[in-house]
Amino acid sequence: MSILRFIKSLFLHQRLFYALSSIGLLFFLSYWFHGLYPLAWLAFWGLGLLFLIDIVILYRGHHSVEASRQLPEKFSNSDANQLSIQLKNNYPFRVSVEVIDEIPVQFQKRDFLKELQIPAKKTTSFSYELRPVERGEYIFGHLNVYVSSRYGIVKRRFTFDKDGMVKVYPSFIQMKKYAFLALDNRLTLLGMKKMRRIGHTMEFEQIKEYVIGDDVRTINWKATAKQGDLMINQFQDEKSQPIYCLIDASRAMKMPFEGLSLLDYAINSTLAFSNIALKKKDKVGMITFAETIKNHLPASSRKVHLNTVLEILYNIKTDFLDSDFGTLYTQVKRKVTQRSLLLLFTNFEHISAMERQMGYLKALSRKHILVVIFFKNTELDELLETPADEIPQIYHKTIAQKSDYDKKVMAATLEQYGIQTILTKPQDLTVNTINKYLEIKARGML
Repeated sequence: MSILRFIKSLFLHQRLFYALSSIGLLFFLSYWFHGLYPLAWLAFWGLGLLFLIDIVILYRGHHSVEASRQLPEKFSNSDANQLSIQLKNNYPFRVSVEVIDEIPVQFQKRDFLKELQIPAKKTTSFSYELRPVERGEYIFGHLNVYVSSRYGIVKRRFTFDKDGMVKVYPSFIQMKKYAFLALDNRLTLLGMKKMRRIGHTMEFEQIKEYVIGDDVRTINWKATAKQGDLMINQFQDEKSQPIYCLIDASRAMKMPFEGLSLLDYAINSTLAFSNIALKKKDKVGMITFAETIKNHLPASSRKVHLNTVLEILYNIKTDFLDSDFGTLYTQVKRKVTQRSLLLLFTNFEHISAMERQMGYLKALSRKHILVVIFFKNTELDELLETPADEIPQIYHKTIAQKSDYDKKVMAATLEQYGIQTILTKPQDLTVNTINKYLEIKARGML
């Protein structure tokens, strides 16, 4: 080992400074108590000897400690992602270990420290969780392991796994959770509503024998006459219906709630919803827009289509410009020729902002089933519930009530023009979106 590497890896333990302070105190007291003077020197040289012994036993091997960071292939945005660190002690004695992982700068976490004891020739591991709130590439720095012996005079630093990288994708954990509950028919656990079907707006599947409990209105009398037994028509959900998620990527979607922007809430919801719709054999497409059209993915029901959706969602960025609904209307009119379900993820903070776009929204709803999804400002909830005793508090609460009232007026206005509306809290977005989709399917509106 070179001198430079030795110096960079050598660190002094706190115990050494405590010992030096105690020895210094002995030298100070020896001014009045002369018998302490030789004891102070004895302690000083004894500490120096321990210092050298500790260095020798810690530096006698090159691979005395091994460590590795087990990173997942990708992180799920807004979810707790687990990482594990494995450590192996090759020393013939028990060591104390301090692990400092250089976590990506996006987390702004500078207090990571894990302390543990590892017996001689043994392996151990531990895990911890990280919750990202931004999509993109996350770069890990060094995995620093500081080892000290039972003397605890010095520490030797080992470094491993420099520049590990993980990509943070839209919340595929949420997607899998909703998909599992959908397959297991337990979506009601997450607030999904059971929708009663209206009429027979489903596709014909087959004619089968009547069993108790079947709807008598579906009896096929011609088939009954031929077979001599009651026969009924069996229907199935209509499939291959085109559904487009229209995602507004303008500055209106930059507002953060609980560390996550409205755009990321919309992206996570789009991924979970797309997975559910594809499992129901519908076609899923996507358009992202701001001042221009950013991405246009035609509707498809192919098995690999979800991966394409995921990759496009991963690369969406929020612009700081206003959205152009005119450009969106033109794109939909030219590219979406079949009657479709359009889920528009956007945000209106003022009635005037919605009124400026009302013409385009009404035009879209004439040919398609348009669902406008925008957000409640949950940051105002605490202010709305807090009693106001002083004039400034009354002023702030009045503004909050006006904002909350305006949101409800906007939703009512859209419904008045026959436009389906979801006014939701950001954290309830996915559940409310899937509920609306199931409602539209059940009512045969598409």
